[in-house]
Amino acid sequence: MSSEPDDASAGSDAEETLVGETSEGLQVELFHPDTERKPGDTNVERWGFDIHPRVFPIACAVIALFIGLTLAFRSGSAEVFGTGQVLISAGGGWFYVLAVNVFILVILYFALSKYGTIRIGGVEAEKEFTDFSWMAMLFSAGMGIGLMFFSVAEPVSHFGSVPPFFTGVEAETEAAGPAGMAMTYLHWGIHPWAIYALVGLGLAFFSFNRGLPLTFRSIFWPLLGERIYGWPGHLIDIVSVIATLFGLSTSLGIGVQQVNAGLSVLSGQYLATAVPQATWVQVVLIAGITAIATLSVAAGLDGGVRRLSELNLYLMLGFLALMLAVGPTLYLLRGFVSSIGTYVGVLPELAFWTQTTSGDTWQSAWTIFYWGWWISWAPFVGMFIARISKGRTVREFVLAVLFLPSLFSFFWMSVFGGSALFVELETSGTLVAAVNENVATAIFELFSYYPLTPLMSIVGVVLVVTFFVTSSDSGSLVIDHLTSGGKHDVPVTQRIFWAVTEGAVAAVLLIGGGLGALQTAAIAAGLPFAFVLLLMCYTVYLGLDSEYEIMASDEFAEWVERIEAREDVASVGSDAVVEKRVESDDATSLDG
Repeated sequence: MSSEPDDASAGSDAEETLVGETSEGLQVELFHPDTERKPGDTNVERWGFDIHPRVFPIACAVIALFIGLTLAFRSGSAEVFGTGQVLISAGGGWFYVLAVNVFILVILYFALSKYGTIRIGGVEAEKEFTDFSWMAMLFSAGMGIGLMFFSVAEPVSHFGSVPPFFTGVEAETEAAGPAGMAMTYLHWGIHPWAIYALVGLGLAFFSFNRGLPLTFRSIFWPLLGERIYGWPGHLIDIVSVIATLFGLSTSLGIGVQQVNAGLSVLSGQYLATAVPQATWVQVVLIAGITAIATLSVAAGLDGGVRRLSELNLYLMLGFLALMLAVGPTLYLLRGFVSSIGTYVGVLPELAFWTQTTSGDTWQSAWTIFYWGWWISWAPFVGMFIARISKGRTVREFVLAVLFLPSLFSFFWMSVFGGSALFVELETSGTLVAAVNENVATAIFELFSYYPLTPLMSIVGVVLVVTFFVTSSDSGSLVIDHLTSGGKHDVPVTQRIFWAVTEGAVAAVLLIGGGLGALQTAAIAAGLPFAFVLLLMCYTVYLGLDSEYEIMASDEFAEWVERIEAREDVASVGSDAVVEKRVESDDATSLDG
């Protein structure tokens, strides 16, 4: 009698396998392109690496050339970076502003139109991660370091020097507070997340729905076809690697400056000798934190990145709650609502505003830097979002990515930035001078005006470090995909190589020109990639439209009927197994 349940179980497993094969066949036969190429099928496997023979060496050569030139001409690097930022912003600032708004309109159209019902991965795809884990990884990869660095510095800076858009608003007055927060919301809200959503959707769709490599070349299949595996595709992926590396290195460089500032403040208060704020200290910190990041990235996406991202989210929420509790709670909540109103009211005009007066550089230093930074981050964040988003509909994906992180960023900025504005408006303290002197120390200067200063400072430093690690981890995994021909899993050695490279580039940028060099690198890397993203809007539309037409076809309906029939058979077989087991148990009981 013991063999009967085993036979029935085997039959049930066979039915489930058949259903799965039928579903897989549906996706492959109806939606996958007709090509024999596979991700990484021309890769070179040697010395613990699994690399694309064109993308990897060329990208490494460009990066090495940049590092070499920056170190060789260190004395003139800062001037070159500064001049480069001015030239790019003056000539391409208007293009950045226009392009980012186009991305918002396009991604909302995809979500709210008929294409919103399409599921990433196919009709039978299931979610790989829970909603909580998914959101945790979104936050940690998206803009964690920046939220820490600019949450006090930017609102206070706009308060002390009101952006030119808000003509008639006097600096350091009550009206300057909501104006500064509204501009901060512009830089940290819907606009950057629209860029990430567009890139993430395109990568996820062509990888999971079309079975193409998880690289940027795949998004251009509707235009290039098999040529994505030739030099046009190679160039797209090389540009993506360089943009990702420099955008990520900008964030890591900014983060390590803040870690240095926090350690300097804490050591000055509680140790005999203060840790100096110097480039050599920051380079040492990069080396130490990068070593930690390599351990996490070696553990992989689920074992390292996911767990650390969830820990990061818990730390963020606890840190936010602590600041809200020790700060002027009612003032912060009222300010959040007021700032949202100001932001929504001016958004249509503010989103398209460009600074046209000759000689003015405010927008270059702020908005254009941010748009370049977010665009250069788009390959990194977008690919990471794509990698973790299988099983979600286009509408669910876009609306969640676009609005949930934006609302969280708004509230975060309101709590920390609002606490700083309260110091300026309601007390005898001042933070404007501190921000102007050293942006990195702004958040630690804020803590000195509130209770639990040591605890807040320590948690702040820890949080910046964990953001550094998760950003480095996520970036390493993304660049691995790009340089391995789109493979989802690459050797540990290769992941460690890119984690170290990211730290090295961040260190070189700091040596070559500090924050100015970081800003220039982000803007310069983002400009050519903005053209790629605009073309991508069209290719994603072609892909979604083709998918929708197939789903509305008679052939698709026939496939679905076959799947349902197989599922019915499997269900009947499962019921029969249960009934047979019950009868067997009853007979055994009677024999006893």
